[in-house]
Amino acid sequence: MIGGMHHGIKKLLLLGAGHAHVQVLTRLAQQHPADLDVTVLTPYNFQTYSGMTPGFVAGHYSETDCQIPLAPLFKAAGARWLAGRCVGLNAGSRRVQVAAHPNSPGNVPSELSYDLLSIDTGAVMDRERLEADMPGASEHALMVRPIEAFARLWPEVVALARRQPVSVAVIGAGAAGIELMLAVRQRLQTEGMDGCRFTLVTGGVEVGSNYPDGVQRRILRQLKRHGVTVLREACVGIEAGRLHLANGATLACDVPILAIGTHAPPWLQGSGLELSDTGHVLVNHFQQSASHPEVFAAGDVCSRADQPHAKSGVYAVRAGPPLADNLLAAHRNQPLKPHHPPANTLNLLSCGAGHAIASWGPLHAEGAWAWRWKDRIDRAFMARYTLPAP
Repeated sequence: MIGGMHHGIKKLLLLGAGHAHVQVLTRLAQQHPADLDVTVLTPYNFQTYSGMTPGFVAGHYSETDCQIPLAPLFKAAGARWLAGRCVGLNAGSRRVQVAAHPNSPGNVPSELSYDLLSIDTGAVMDRERLEADMPGASEHALMVRPIEAFARLWPEVVALARRQPVSVAVIGAGAAGIELMLAVRQRLQTEGMDGCRFTLVTGGVEVGSNYPDGVQRRILRQLKRHGVTVLREACVGIEAGRLHLANGATLACDVPILAIGTHAPPWLQGSGLELSDTGHVLVNHFQQSASHPEVFAAGDVCSRADQPHAKSGVYAVRAGPPLADNLLAAHRNQPLKPHHPPANTLNLLSCGAGHAIASWGPLHAEGAWAWRWKDRIDRAFMARYTLPAP
């Protein structure tokens, strides 16, 4: 077997099973070229849909409501699943270093080679960087990423709050932090747990700073209405029972939840791929690596060189179909098609179950209807990729 080619079979390696790759697998289930061998490297045989995590926290969805089972998709797409994650990449020699998942059902090789590579591993929390910014965070804080670990630990927080009133602080005031804060408050209130305290620690910026002013005002009104204290301070350290803030104050806190911006995976450093200044894979308008044409990427792991946009699930979902087209085209040596991310996307911010703020560019409104709309969109997304179990 020379250079990964044998009888003209080419190897496509999919790293991760994010929103875009779920759609690539769906396309492969419809048309799988006979000369394409597909392997998916991802730790779990389900994908947790991040858009529904706040609804899960609020008690509106069960854990399985938020999971797309991947086994039927792997089977339909004719793809081999390896339970593990990428820990190193050498784009020059087209090799990926693999760490098997502790509960891996089969043998996982320590190295994989590829002819075509697609990366959709999503965002990560880089623990070393986190410890440098916020000592004690990786030991004491409940991290939102990886989402699978967060979903497993959340019921323990609810159990703790049933025994005694707790003070919860969410660190991070982007969409994830706001939605989680209001979801946590709703869940603990519904369970009839009085005396709990809720604080949103923004990192020193305004709440929802990437939203238009009108949306920011709506968010602040919701937080106030639900008794959430907003601290426009940065958290600089966490120890058992309290947070240390940049202004020298300490905040008593039983449950610190970390929903700050995510990082690029550290293994991209030294991969040989051209990266953005934040360490993400730099891609062109075909979602193709700027330096290695056989490498593609989508979702939070990459940055568009030509059209930078926010790291959000909406863009990852939109990039899926064009990514599938271009992987198949690259395999057949056909011309690639550009993908143009939309200038404005519909943004639905849930404020606990039953109420949401909708925004699209400069337009915004809120109400129960917006929450029902979000619920419908999320359930439809799940249904589209949930195949009947084989």
